[in-house]
Amino acid sequence: MKNSKLIGFLILVISSLLFIQCTSDPIPGPPGADGIDGVDGVDGQDGIDGTASCISCHSNAARDIIESSFALSAHGAGGVFSFTGARTDCASCHSTKGHLDFLAFGEVDSVSLSSSSPITCATCHDKHATFDFENDGADFALRSIDPVTLVIDETTVVDFGGTSNNCATCHQPRNSYVIPAENGTGKYVVATTRFGPHHGPQTTMLEGIMGANIAGSEGYPGIASATHRTGASCVSCHMGESTDANEGLHSWNPTEASCVACHTNGVPEEMGGFTEGMATLKQLLGEVVGEQYAEDVDGNPIFDVDGNPVGTGTPVVGLILENDRSNEGIFTTAEAQAAWNYKTLLEDQSNGIHNPGYSRALLTNSIEALQN
Repeated sequence: MKNSKLIGFLILVISSLLFIQCTSDPIPGPPGADGIDGVDGVDGQDGIDGTASCISCHSNAARDIIESSFALSAHGAGGVFSFTGARTDCASCHSTKGHLDFLAFGEVDSVSLSSSSPITCATCHDKHATFDFENDGADFALRSIDPVTLVIDETTVVDFGGTSNNCATCHQPRNSYVIPAENGTGKYVVATTRFGPHHGPQTTMLEGIMGANIAGSEGYPGIASATHRTGASCVSCHMGESTDANEGLHSWNPTEASCVACHTNGVPEEMGGFTEGMATLKQLLGEVVGEQYAEDVDGNPIFDVDGNPVGTGTPVVGLILENDRSNEGIFTTAEAQAAWNYKTLLEDQSNGIHNPGYSRALLTNSIEALQN
């Protein structure tokens, strides 16, 4: 019995010593000999700086000339906003908030105009759709480069391709009146002193549409056939590279270099005969004699059951006045068409250069219609 107790005690002691040994930190041995160095790997190829494409546009040097040219432009000088930036029917292009409303909803929210803002970089630029510029092309973070549905005619879509569509979004007729066309009465009522397309018919002139195509000796060219339409663009002509803030870039004044690339004989200032033709057309429009229209209690023109405008018998002399505003009254369809074309050519502001063929046809045929 005594031997059994002794053996059990020894087993307990030995187990305790084993437990202590297993849970104690080992005693480190001496360091081993250094191994042989491995073979050096092949150096990798340096990658392209991930910010290189950003810096090309977003560096201070690039921004400074852009900001300087923008400040000298009609967009950046402030007049565009101060003129009508807070009016709902104008703010879609004359204010940043109104323009963003128009792009998003197709109309301007009058509430947003309580804190309207002038045109800035953010009016046209937002964020890049892609950073794969090599394959997708540069979109310059423009808000709208999709084909443009015209405000004056929602059945017509104009596609200049890429960034020039951003220009077409605003540079098109809007808040305008019905283009005069024969309606069976031979008469057209001008009920405003601002008759004609809005100040920006550049898009429709370049496309060769939305004029009053009066028949005459001058034929009308095909739609979208003008050389400036097929071989150039808004951006290539109006935003050329420059070190002068007064031209190209964001001044939108064409550089000489962008013109002489095609016009090797020099930069044209107008379509041949444009100034003389416009003076003749304006004189003729100032001499036409219409008739004052009868008004209802709300001041609107009165029409009889056959759709003919009712006149008062009082003559109205001149459809286009000296200040290029219109007289109100009843005029013939041809006279109203000629006035529409005069205002279109005037407001285009290119002196016929955007589309010489279409400009010449509108001008020549309008003069003939008034002279016959």
